[in-house]
Amino acid sequence: MLKLDSLKELLAEPKHIVITMHHKPDGDAIGSSLGLYNYLIQKGHYVKVISPTDYPVFLQWLPNNPEVIIFTEKPEESKELVANADFIFCLDFNSLSRINEMGDFVRDSKAKKVMIDHHLEPEGFDDYRHWTINACATAQLLYDFIVNIMGERHLINKDVATCLYTGIMTDSGSFRFPTTTAEVHHIVADLINCGAENSKIHQLVYDNFSENRLRFLGYCLLYKLEVFHEYNSAIIVVLKEELDKYQITTGDTEGIVNYALSINGIRLAVLIIERRDKVKLSLRSTGDFPANEICKKYFNGGGHRNAAGGFSDDNVNAVREKFNTILPEYKPLLIQ
Repeated sequence: MLKLDSLKELLAEPKHIVITMHHKPDGDAIGSSLGLYNYLIQKGHYVKVISPTDYPVFLQWLPNNPEVIIFTEKPEESKELVANADFIFCLDFNSLSRINEMGDFVRDSKAKKVMIDHHLEPEGFDDYRHWTINACATAQLLYDFIVNIMGERHLINKDVATCLYTGIMTDSGSFRFPTTTAEVHHIVADLINCGAENSKIHQLVYDNFSENRLRFLGYCLLYKLEVFHEYNSAIIVVLKEELDKYQITTGDTEGIVNYALSINGIRLAVLIIERRDKVKLSLRSTGDFPANEICKKYFNGGGHRNAAGGFSDDNVNAVREKFNTILPEYKPLLIQ
């Protein structure tokens, strides 16, 4: 592993740089990526942002969003950019499987890989690493990278500040998760001083849904929510035909699991979604309950202790039934 501070000298001259993030990027992934883009272009670098997949419409207002290349839409251009890059910045993921088929091309590229991330158990593909699980968001680490490692706070203009604020706001649950420390509040205060319009950003992210999405949310809460008081748990299962009925698009299911977790006394909330290729799961928990352990042990996934995800190739009914056996196993932790 190379010393991160050596990047200051290496990035003093223009380089060809690719920035990428995990598939189906959320606010932290795309906010960090565009924040880094808006920082690097000020230094004269040749920068391209490549997302492995599409991402929610409510994040597409971010500064310089039109510069993002979608790998699934332009695979040949993306492969060429990855192959010819001097540096590849890998943001908000630490395993190349998280960028789908892009992972093989990133691994084979001769570019130096820089990983900036806050998830557990890095794979080890990177040459440079700025990583800790104690950060509330990758955008927080990007701020630290720019200000304290590169020593260039003066390059945090309004565009950079807007993107980093978005990343921190979304991944901290609007500043309510335990990882939202005093330091995080100092950082977002500085980002506001640098031009981030906090109320406008919140509105664009959280008050920018379609009518179908809102009706779908109501449907899930009224008809799909199951509460298991004996396990302090709640589960929502969504079928493919229900997604089609409400014309659900990328990002429309984001945050639904949090409504289940908001029920008084609930320690574990689970959202199970039947997609066309596989069943996706999103878990949220409170306190020290290990949602990530369940995802890693049973559903090919992982994440943070209180926010994790996974998938299964089994049918949706089998996945749902699996939780009937998992919940008793974790009952001592759920009811303490």
